[in-house]
Amino acid sequence: MNSFLAAVVFITHYTACCYAFRSSSIVVSPRTSLYSSVPDNSPPLSSLVNRVAVAGATGRTGRHVVAELLSRNVPVLALVRDVDKANALLNHPSGNPLLTVCKVDLGNKKDITTAMQTTTCDAAIWCATGFSDSNEQSLLTKIRALFGFATNAKASIDAVGLPALGEIISRTNSNDDRSVGGRKLPKLVMLSSAGVTRPDWNDEKKAAYEGSAAIPIVRLNPFGILGIKRESEDKLRNCGVEYCIFRPCGLNDNWASNQRPIFSQGDVAVGRINRVDVANILVDILATPEATGKTFEGFTLANNIEGYYPPSPSLGTALSRLVPDSINGGKGVSEDAVRATYAILQQLLPGEKQDAAQLAMGQTYEQLDKNEVGRLGKRGEEVVPAGILTDVGVRA
Repeated sequence: MNSFLAAVVFITHYTACCYAFRSSSIVVSPRTSLYSSVPDNSPPLSSLVNRVAVAGATGRTGRHVVAELLSRNVPVLALVRDVDKANALLNHPSGNPLLTVCKVDLGNKKDITTAMQTTTCDAAIWCATGFSDSNEQSLLTKIRALFGFATNAKASIDAVGLPALGEIISRTNSNDDRSVGGRKLPKLVMLSSAGVTRPDWNDEKKAAYEGSAAIPIVRLNPFGILGIKRESEDKLRNCGVEYCIFRPCGLNDNWASNQRPIFSQGDVAVGRINRVDVANILVDILATPEATGKTFEGFTLANNIEGYYPPSPSLGTALSRLVPDSINGGKGVSEDAVRATYAILQQLLPGEKQDAAQLAMGQTYEQLDKNEVGRLGKRGEEVVPAGILTDVGVRA
Protein backbone atom coordinates (compact mmCIF):
# COMPACT_ATOMS: atom_id res chain seq x y z
CA MET A 1 0.00 0.00 0.00
CA ASN A 2 2.98 2.32 0.53
CA SER A 3 3.56 2.46 -3.21
CA PHE A 4 -0.02 3.55 -3.74
CA LEU A 5 0.15 6.31 -1.11
CA ALA A 6 3.39 7.57 -2.58
CA ALA A 7 1.75 7.62 -5.99
CA VAL A 8 -1.17 9.67 -4.71
CA VAL A 9 1.23 12.24 -3.22
CA PHE A 10 3.08 12.41 -6.53
CA ILE A 11 -0.17 12.79 -8.46
CA THR A 12 -1.36 15.65 -6.25
CA HIS A 13 1.91 17.54 -6.56
CA TYR A 14 2.11 16.87 -10.29
CA THR A 15 -1.44 18.07 -10.96
CA ALA A 16 -1.04 21.27 -8.93
CA CYS A 17 2.41 22.33 -10.02
CA CYS A 18 3.48 20.92 -13.35
CA TYR A 19 0.65 21.65 -15.79
CA ALA A 20 -1.13 24.92 -15.20
CA PHE A 21 -3.41 24.26 -18.18
CA ARG A 22 -4.63 21.01 -16.57
CA SER A 23 -2.90 18.52 -18.83
CA SER A 24 -2.43 16.01 -16.02
CA SER A 25 -3.04 12.52 -17.33
CA ILE A 26 -3.76 10.33 -14.35
CA VAL A 27 -6.44 10.50 -11.72
CA VAL A 28 -7.61 8.28 -8.90
CA SER A 29 -11.39 8.04 -8.62
CA PRO A 30 -13.47 6.41 -5.90
CA ARG A 31 -16.24 4.16 -7.20
CA THR A 32 -19.92 4.36 -6.50
CA SER A 33 -21.11 1.83 -3.95
CA LEU A 34 -24.14 1.02 -1.85
CA TYR A 35 -22.43 2.18 1.33
CA SER A 36 -21.43 5.59 -0.01
CA SER A 37 -22.23 8.49 2.30
CA VAL A 38 -21.21 11.12 -0.24
CA PRO A 39 -24.26 13.09 -1.48
CA ASP A 40 -24.99 12.83 -5.18
CA ASN A 41 -26.81 15.87 -6.54
CA SER A 42 -26.56 14.93 -10.22
CA PRO A 43 -29.79 14.02 -12.03
CA PRO A 44 -30.48 10.30 -12.55
CA LEU A 45 -29.50 8.87 -15.91
CA SER A 46 -33.12 7.94 -16.63
CA SER A 47 -33.92 11.67 -16.76
CA LEU A 48 -31.09 12.37 -19.21
CA VAL A 49 -31.76 9.73 -21.87
CA ASN A 50 -34.91 8.35 -23.48
CA ARG A 51 -33.36 5.09 -24.71
CA VAL A 52 -29.82 3.74 -25.03
CA ALA A 53 -28.69 1.44 -27.86
CA VAL A 54 -26.14 -1.17 -26.78
CA ALA A 55 -24.08 -2.74 -29.57
CA GLY A 56 -22.65 -6.10 -28.61
CA ALA A 57 -25.27 -6.54 -25.89
CA THR A 58 -24.64 -10.28 -25.49
CA GLY A 59 -20.89 -9.94 -25.08
CA ARG A 60 -19.23 -10.59 -21.74
CA THR A 61 -19.15 -6.87 -21.00
CA GLY A 62 -22.21 -5.85 -23.02
CA ARG A 63 -24.57 -8.02 -20.98
CA HIS A 64 -23.41 -6.23 -17.81
CA VAL A 65 -24.00 -2.87 -19.51
CA VAL A 66 -27.58 -3.88 -20.36
CA ALA A 67 -28.21 -5.05 -16.79
CA GLU A 68 -26.80 -1.83 -15.33
CA LEU A 69 -28.92 0.37 -17.60
CA LEU A 70 -32.08 -1.58 -16.77
CA SER A 71 -31.29 -1.36 -13.05
CA ARG A 72 -31.34 2.43 -13.45
CA ASN A 73 -34.73 2.31 -15.24
CA VAL A 74 -33.20 3.27 -18.57
CA PRO A 75 -34.89 1.78 -21.68
CA VAL A 76 -32.45 -0.29 -23.78
CA LEU A 77 -32.30 -1.30 -27.44
CA ALA A 78 -30.04 -4.36 -27.56
CA LEU A 79 -28.39 -4.65 -30.98
CA VAL A 80 -27.46 -8.31 -31.35
CA ARG A 81 -26.43 -10.88 -33.93
CA ASP A 82 -28.44 -13.75 -32.42
CA VAL A 83 -31.87 -12.95 -30.96
CA ASP A 84 -32.33 -16.38 -29.34
CA LYS A 85 -28.98 -16.06 -27.58
CA ALA A 86 -29.88 -12.55 -26.47
CA ASN A 87 -33.24 -13.64 -25.07
CA ALA A 88 -31.51 -16.34 -23.03
CA LEU A 89 -28.59 -14.25 -21.78
CA LEU A 90 -30.60 -11.10 -21.08
CA ASN A 91 -33.58 -12.95 -19.57
CA HIS A 92 -35.85 -11.62 -22.28
CA PRO A 93 -38.71 -11.84 -22.96
CA SER A 94 -39.38 -11.89 -19.22
CA GLY A 95 -41.88 -9.07 -19.07
CA ASN A 96 -39.36 -6.22 -18.80
CA PRO A 97 -40.89 -3.42 -20.90
CA LEU A 98 -37.63 -1.45 -20.82
CA LEU A 99 -35.75 -3.95 -23.01
CA THR A 100 -36.07 -4.29 -26.79
CA VAL A 101 -33.94 -6.85 -28.65
CA CYS A 102 -33.18 -6.27 -32.34
CA LYS A 103 -31.25 -8.50 -34.75
CA VAL A 104 -28.60 -6.39 -36.53
CA ASP A 105 -25.47 -7.00 -38.57
CA LEU A 106 -23.21 -4.33 -37.08
CA GLY A 107 -21.03 -4.47 -40.17
CA ASN A 108 -23.92 -3.32 -42.35
CA LYS A 109 -24.73 0.40 -42.23
CA LYS A 110 -28.19 -0.07 -43.74
CA ASP A 111 -29.02 -2.69 -41.12
CA ILE A 112 -28.03 -0.34 -38.30
CA THR A 113 -29.96 2.58 -39.80
CA THR A 114 -33.13 0.50 -40.08
CA ALA A 115 -32.87 -0.71 -36.48
CA MET A 116 -32.27 2.78 -35.12
CA GLN A 117 -35.15 4.27 -37.13
CA THR A 118 -37.52 1.59 -35.87
CA THR A 119 -36.70 2.23 -32.21
CA THR A 120 -35.37 5.76 -31.64
CA CYS A 121 -32.40 6.11 -29.29
CA ASP A 122 -30.66 9.29 -28.19
CA ALA A 123 -27.48 7.66 -26.85
CA ALA A 124 -25.46 4.49 -27.44
CA ILE A 125 -22.74 2.34 -25.90
CA TRP A 126 -20.51 0.33 -28.26
CA CYS A 127 -19.33 -2.94 -26.68
CA ALA A 128 -18.93 -4.94 -29.88
CA THR A 129 -15.91 -6.35 -31.63
CA GLY A 130 -15.59 -8.82 -34.50
CA PHE A 131 -16.44 -9.13 -38.17
CA SER A 132 -19.50 -8.62 -40.32
CA ASP A 133 -22.06 -11.26 -41.28
CA SER A 134 -22.78 -9.37 -44.50
CA ASN A 135 -23.22 -11.51 -47.58
CA GLU A 136 -21.31 -8.84 -49.47
CA GLN A 137 -18.10 -10.23 -48.01
CA SER A 138 -16.78 -13.48 -49.39
CA LEU A 139 -15.79 -16.30 -47.06
CA LEU A 140 -12.17 -15.86 -48.18
CA THR A 141 -12.27 -12.15 -47.28
CA LYS A 142 -13.58 -12.95 -43.80
CA ILE A 143 -10.96 -15.63 -43.21
CA ARG A 144 -8.16 -13.39 -44.41
CA ALA A 145 -9.41 -10.52 -42.27
CA LEU A 146 -9.68 -12.76 -39.23
CA PHE A 147 -6.04 -13.73 -39.43
CA GLY A 148 -4.83 -10.24 -40.29
CA PHE A 149 -3.74 -10.99 -43.86
CA ALA A 150 -6.02 -8.46 -45.55
CA THR A 151 -6.71 -4.77 -45.03
CA ASN A 152 -7.94 -5.83 -41.63
CA ALA A 153 -10.26 -3.00 -40.62
CA LYS A 154 -12.50 -3.21 -43.70
CA ALA A 155 -14.16 -6.41 -42.49
CA SER A 156 -14.41 -5.21 -38.90
CA ILE A 157 -17.80 -4.25 -37.51
CA ASP A 158 -16.00 -1.52 -35.54
CA ALA A 159 -14.87 0.19 -38.74
CA VAL A 160 -18.33 0.19 -40.33
CA GLY A 161 -20.85 0.03 -37.51
CA LEU A 162 -19.27 2.38 -34.99
CA PRO A 163 -19.12 5.53 -37.18
CA ALA A 164 -22.50 4.65 -38.70
CA LEU A 165 -24.04 4.52 -35.25
CA GLY A 166 -22.33 7.81 -34.39
CA GLU A 167 -23.75 9.54 -37.44
CA ILE A 168 -27.26 8.29 -36.70
CA ILE A 169 -27.11 9.28 -33.01
CA SER A 170 -25.76 12.74 -33.89
CA ARG A 171 -28.83 13.37 -36.06
CA THR A 172 -31.33 12.41 -33.37
CA ASN A 173 -33.20 15.60 -32.46
CA SER A 174 -33.68 14.73 -28.80
CA ASN A 175 -29.90 14.78 -28.36
CA ASP A 176 -30.00 18.59 -28.40
CA ASP A 177 -31.23 18.47 -24.81
CA ARG A 178 -28.60 16.02 -23.56
CA SER A 179 -26.63 18.26 -21.26
CA VAL A 180 -25.98 18.93 -17.58
CA GLY A 181 -25.42 22.48 -16.43
CA GLY A 182 -25.16 23.62 -20.04
CA ARG A 183 -22.37 21.12 -20.75
CA LYS A 184 -22.93 18.49 -23.42
CA LEU A 185 -23.04 14.83 -22.46
CA PRO A 186 -21.50 12.00 -24.50
CA LYS A 187 -23.96 10.56 -27.01
CA LEU A 188 -21.81 7.58 -27.98
CA VAL A 189 -19.49 5.78 -25.58
CA MET A 190 -16.99 3.36 -27.08
CA LEU A 191 -15.53 0.39 -25.23
CA SER A 192 -12.06 0.19 -26.72
CA SER A 193 -8.91 -1.33 -25.19
CA ALA A 194 -5.76 -0.15 -23.54
CA GLY A 195 -2.77 -0.78 -25.80
CA VAL A 196 -4.33 0.14 -29.14
CA THR A 197 -1.64 2.69 -30.04
CA ARG A 198 1.36 0.72 -28.79
CA PRO A 199 2.07 -1.50 -31.84
CA ASP A 200 2.68 1.72 -33.83
CA TRP A 201 5.13 3.27 -31.36
CA ASN A 202 8.66 3.73 -32.67
CA ASP A 203 11.52 1.73 -31.17
CA GLU A 204 12.60 4.61 -28.95
CA LYS A 205 9.17 4.96 -27.38
CA LYS A 206 8.79 1.21 -26.95
CA ALA A 207 12.10 1.11 -25.09
CA ALA A 208 11.15 4.08 -22.90
CA TYR A 209 7.82 2.48 -21.96
CA GLU A 210 8.82 -1.18 -22.07
CA GLY A 211 6.44 -2.06 -19.23
CA SER A 212 3.55 -1.00 -21.47
CA ALA A 213 4.86 -1.88 -24.94
CA ALA A 214 6.10 -5.42 -24.19
CA ILE A 215 3.00 -6.85 -22.53
CA PRO A 216 1.70 -9.99 -24.28
CA ILE A 217 -1.33 -8.60 -26.13
CA VAL A 218 0.76 -5.77 -27.60
CA ARG A 219 3.77 -7.94 -28.37
CA LEU A 220 1.64 -10.56 -30.13
CA ASN A 221 -1.34 -8.43 -31.27
CA PRO A 222 -3.26 -11.50 -32.50
CA PHE A 223 -5.24 -10.94 -35.71
CA GLY A 224 -4.34 -7.24 -35.65
CA ILE A 225 -7.14 -6.52 -33.17
CA LEU A 226 -5.39 -3.51 -31.59
CA GLY A 227 -4.95 -1.79 -34.94
CA ILE A 228 -8.61 -2.36 -35.75
CA LYS A 229 -9.66 -0.71 -32.50
CA ARG A 230 -7.28 2.23 -33.02
CA GLU A 231 -8.59 2.92 -36.52
CA SER A 232 -12.16 2.65 -35.24
CA GLU A 233 -11.40 5.21 -32.52
CA ASP A 234 -10.21 7.63 -35.20
CA LYS A 235 -13.39 7.10 -37.21
CA LEU A 236 -15.50 7.83 -34.15
CA ARG A 237 -13.61 11.04 -33.37
CA ASN A 238 -14.29 12.28 -36.91
CA CYS A 239 -17.95 11.33 -37.34
CA GLY A 240 -19.39 14.45 -35.70
CA VAL A 241 -20.94 12.97 -32.56
CA GLU A 242 -20.22 13.87 -28.92
CA TYR A 243 -18.23 10.84 -27.84
CA CYS A 244 -16.14 9.29 -25.10
CA ILE A 245 -13.66 6.44 -25.56
CA PHE A 246 -12.87 4.22 -22.58
CA ARG A 247 -9.89 1.86 -22.83
CA PRO A 248 -9.96 -0.71 -20.01
CA CYS A 249 -6.87 -2.70 -19.14
CA GLY A 250 -6.94 -6.45 -18.49
CA LEU A 251 -10.53 -7.67 -18.26
CA ASN A 252 -10.60 -10.21 -15.44
CA ASP A 253 -13.76 -11.68 -13.94
CA ASN A 254 -11.76 -13.06 -11.00
CA TRP A 255 -10.60 -9.56 -10.02
CA ALA A 256 -12.72 -7.96 -7.30
CA SER A 257 -15.60 -5.77 -8.50
CA ASN A 258 -16.88 -2.47 -7.10
CA GLN A 259 -13.30 -1.28 -6.75
CA ARG A 260 -11.64 2.11 -7.06
CA PRO A 261 -10.67 2.88 -10.69
CA ILE A 262 -7.47 4.58 -11.77
CA PHE A 263 -7.93 6.70 -14.91
CA SER A 264 -5.03 7.85 -17.08
CA GLN A 265 -4.20 9.11 -20.55
CA GLY A 266 -1.36 8.38 -22.96
CA ASP A 267 -2.03 4.64 -23.38
CA VAL A 268 0.60 3.48 -20.89
CA ALA A 269 -1.75 1.88 -18.34
CA VAL A 270 -1.41 -1.80 -17.41
CA GLY A 271 -3.46 -3.64 -14.82
CA ARG A 272 -6.75 -5.40 -14.21
CA ILE A 273 -10.43 -4.52 -14.02
CA ASN A 274 -13.59 -6.57 -13.56
CA ARG A 275 -16.12 -6.37 -16.39
CA VAL A 276 -18.80 -5.34 -13.89
CA ASP A 277 -16.79 -2.22 -13.08
CA VAL A 278 -16.19 -1.58 -16.80
CA ALA A 279 -19.93 -1.71 -17.42
CA ASN A 280 -20.66 0.66 -14.53
CA ILE A 281 -18.09 3.14 -15.84
CA LEU A 282 -19.49 3.01 -19.39
CA VAL A 283 -22.99 3.72 -18.09
CA ASP A 284 -21.78 6.44 -15.69
CA ILE A 285 -20.07 8.20 -18.59
CA LEU A 286 -23.44 8.83 -20.26
CA ALA A 287 -24.31 11.17 -17.37
CA THR A 288 -20.87 12.77 -17.05
CA PRO A 289 -20.24 15.91 -19.15
CA GLU A 290 -16.59 15.88 -18.03
CA ALA A 291 -16.13 12.75 -20.18
CA THR A 292 -17.20 14.33 -23.48
CA GLY A 293 -14.53 14.40 -26.17
CA LYS A 294 -12.00 12.45 -24.10
CA THR A 295 -10.10 9.19 -24.45
CA PHE A 296 -8.71 7.51 -21.37
CA GLU A 297 -7.55 4.20 -19.94
CA GLY A 298 -8.58 2.55 -16.69
CA PHE A 299 -7.95 -0.28 -14.25
CA THR A 300 -8.91 -0.84 -10.62
CA LEU A 301 -7.07 -1.33 -7.35
CA ALA A 302 -8.39 -4.27 -5.37
CA ASN A 303 -9.13 -2.90 -1.90
CA ASN A 304 -10.58 -5.37 0.57
CA ILE A 305 -10.82 -2.83 3.42
CA GLU A 306 -14.31 -1.41 3.08
CA GLY A 307 -14.37 2.35 3.35
CA TYR A 308 -10.59 2.79 3.50
CA TYR A 309 -10.83 4.95 0.39
CA PRO A 310 -14.31 6.50 0.54
CA PRO A 311 -16.28 5.95 -2.69
CA SER A 312 -17.86 8.70 -4.74
CA PRO A 313 -21.20 8.60 -6.55
CA SER A 314 -19.86 10.49 -9.57
CA LEU A 315 -16.96 10.27 -12.02
CA GLY A 316 -17.19 13.99 -12.76
CA THR A 317 -14.43 15.21 -10.46
CA ALA A 318 -12.01 12.55 -11.63
CA LEU A 319 -12.66 12.97 -15.34
CA SER A 320 -12.55 16.76 -15.15
CA ARG A 321 -8.80 16.43 -14.55
CA LEU A 322 -8.30 14.61 -17.85
CA VAL A 323 -7.76 16.54 -21.07
CA PRO A 324 -9.89 16.47 -24.25
CA ASP A 325 -8.49 14.83 -27.37
CA SER A 326 -8.64 18.19 -29.17
CA ILE A 327 -5.87 19.93 -27.20
CA ASN A 328 -2.19 20.06 -28.13
CA GLY A 329 -2.97 20.30 -31.83
CA GLY A 330 -5.26 17.29 -31.67
CA LYS A 331 -2.59 15.14 -30.04
CA GLY A 332 -4.26 15.18 -26.64
CA VAL A 333 -2.13 14.69 -23.55
CA SER A 334 1.48 15.92 -23.73
CA GLU A 335 4.45 13.57 -23.81
CA ASP A 336 5.78 15.07 -20.57
CA ALA A 337 2.53 14.11 -18.86
CA VAL A 338 2.72 10.61 -20.34
CA ARG A 339 6.25 10.09 -18.95
CA ALA A 340 5.12 11.14 -15.47
CA THR A 341 2.04 8.93 -15.73
CA TYR A 342 4.09 5.90 -16.76
CA ALA A 343 6.43 6.33 -13.79
CA ILE A 344 3.44 6.30 -11.44
CA LEU A 345 1.47 3.48 -13.02
CA GLN A 346 4.38 1.06 -12.99
CA GLN A 347 4.26 1.22 -9.18
CA LEU A 348 0.64 0.05 -9.18
CA LEU A 349 1.04 -3.26 -11.02
CA PRO A 350 -0.32 -6.40 -9.33
CA GLY A 351 2.04 -9.01 -7.93
CA GLU A 352 5.49 -8.82 -6.40
CA LYS A 353 7.81 -8.73 -9.42
CA GLN A 354 5.72 -6.00 -11.08
CA ASP A 355 7.27 -6.63 -14.49
CA ALA A 356 4.53 -6.77 -17.11
CA ALA A 357 7.09 -7.06 -19.92
CA GLN A 358 8.03 -10.55 -18.69
CA LEU A 359 4.49 -11.92 -18.85
CA ALA A 360 3.46 -14.54 -21.38
CA MET A 361 0.01 -14.22 -22.88
CA GLY A 362 -2.42 -16.08 -20.61
CA GLN A 363 -0.03 -15.88 -17.66
CA THR A 364 -1.04 -14.04 -14.50
CA TYR A 365 1.14 -11.80 -12.35
CA GLU A 366 0.79 -14.39 -9.60
CA GLN A 367 2.09 -17.13 -11.89
CA LEU A 368 5.00 -14.92 -12.88
CA ASP A 369 5.88 -14.45 -9.22
CA LYS A 370 5.92 -18.26 -8.77
CA ASN A 371 7.75 -18.93 -12.08
CA GLU A 372 4.73 -20.91 -13.31
CA VAL A 373 3.84 -21.26 -17.00
CA GLY A 374 0.59 -19.63 -18.12
CA ARG A 375 -2.31 -21.36 -19.84
CA LEU A 376 -1.12 -20.48 -23.37
CA GLY A 377 2.49 -21.60 -22.95
CA LYS A 378 5.86 -20.02 -22.28
CA ARG A 379 6.68 -16.46 -23.27
CA GLY A 380 7.48 -16.36 -26.98
CA GLU A 381 5.87 -19.78 -27.52
CA GLU A 382 2.22 -18.94 -26.80
CA VAL A 383 -0.58 -20.59 -28.77
CA VAL A 384 -3.33 -17.99 -29.04
CA PRO A 385 -6.84 -19.26 -29.89
CA ALA A 386 -9.25 -17.01 -31.80
CA GLY A 387 -11.71 -17.23 -28.91
CA ILE A 388 -9.48 -15.07 -26.74
CA LEU A 389 -10.67 -12.05 -28.73
CA THR A 390 -14.37 -12.43 -27.96
CA ASP A 391 -14.01 -9.36 -25.75
CA VAL A 392 -11.64 -6.42 -25.73
CA GLY A 393 -9.18 -5.28 -23.08
CA VAL A 394 -5.50 -6.02 -22.75
CA ARG A 395 -4.74 -9.30 -21.06
CA ALA A 396 -2.17 -8.77 -18.33
